[in-house]
Amino acid sequence: MSGRIAKKKALEIIKNYPRSGVLVVGDVMVDHFIWGRVSRISPEAPVPVVDVQKDSVMLGGSANVLNTIYAMGGRVFVAGVIGSDDIGRGLIRQLEERRIDTNGILLEKGRPTTLKTRIVAHGQQVVRFDHESRMPITRASAARILDYVRSLRGQIGAIVISDYSKGVVSRELVEGIQAVAAESKIFLCVDPKSSDFGLYSGVHVITPNHHEAQRAAGMEIVNGDDLLKLGEALLAKFDFQALLVTRGEEGMSLFERRRGIRHTHFPAQAKEVYDVTGAGDTVIGVLALSLAACANLKEATALANHAAGIVVGKVGTSTVSREELIGVL
Repeated sequence: MSGRIAKKKALEIIKNYPRSGVLVVGDVMVDHFIWGRVSRISPEAPVPVVDVQKDSVMLGGSANVLNTIYAMGGRVFVAGVIGSDDIGRGLIRQLEERRIDTNGILLEKGRPTTLKTRIVAHGQQVVRFDHESRMPITRASAARILDYVRSLRGQIGAIVISDYSKGVVSRELVEGIQAVAAESKIFLCVDPKSSDFGLYSGVHVITPNHHEAQRAAGMEIVNGDDLLKLGEALLAKFDFQALLVTRGEEGMSLFERRRGIRHTHFPAQAKEVYDVTGAGDTVIGVLALSLAACANLKEATALANHAAGIVVGKVGTSTVSREELIGVL
C-alpha cells in the first residue's frame, strides 16, 4: 500500500503545529561548516588545499531535531548535556535567541560540548573532525533530565529521543521516559543509533534508516519480501507499536501493529539529492510534531516524507520551514 495524504488534511495538521508541544531528549551538539574551494594539491602531502570562503555554526544532533520543530512553528523543548566551554555557551545563546527553554540543558564539568566540524568544497564534504566524549552521563544528570520530562507532562503531545551514542541515552533513561509518556498519553518516538534495539524496546515508533534496521534485525534487504520480514521481525522482537524505515532514494516504509502488521510505502519526494546530512532529524522532527498535532501515523509519515524531500536538496545541516512544506503540498 502506498502512502498519501490529502492536501486539505495536511493543511489542517500543519495549522495545529503552533499549538503542539514536543520535547527532544538526546545528544545536543553543534555543527561547524567551513566552506571553500579547491584549486590545487598541497606540496606537503597528497591532500587538497581548501581556500576558505566562509564558515557557519548551527545547532546539530538532537538540537537539529529541535530546530526542525522550531522552523515548523511548533512549541519545542529540549533536554541534554553540554560542557563548560565556549561551544556550549554558544549553543545556549542560539536557544535563547529562539526563546526556547534551556532548563533542560545540563552542564557537566570535564565533558566537552560535542562539536562536528565539516570542511565543504564545491558542495562536497572533504573531511570531518569531531570533538566529543562518548562516556555515559552521570546518574545525577539522568535524574535531572527525568525531572524535566515530568515537569512538561501537560505541555507536550510527543517526545523524541534522539540518540547519537554520545552518552545521554541509556536503557534506564528510556524506561523513565516511557513511564511518563504512558501516564500522560504522550507519543514516544526514537531515532536510534545503537544496533541493539533492545535499548528502545516498547516505544511507540522508532525511525531507523535501512542500514540501522538491517543491523538490528541481522537481515539484509534484497527485495520487498525481505523488507516485510524485517519489519515484522523487529516489531515482534522489540514490541514497538510502529517502525518507520527510511530508505533513501527508495522512500520510506511504515510498519504498524494494527490487527496484525500493516505495511505502507511512501515513495521518495526529492527531485535532486545534494546532501543527506540531517535528513533523519527532519523526518523524526516533523513526524513527532505531526503526531502531537493529532495526525495519525500514516499522515505524520507522509508529511515527514515531504519535508525530507526538501531538506536533502540543500547542502549542510538544514531545516525545512512550514512555508516550504505547505509549498510542496
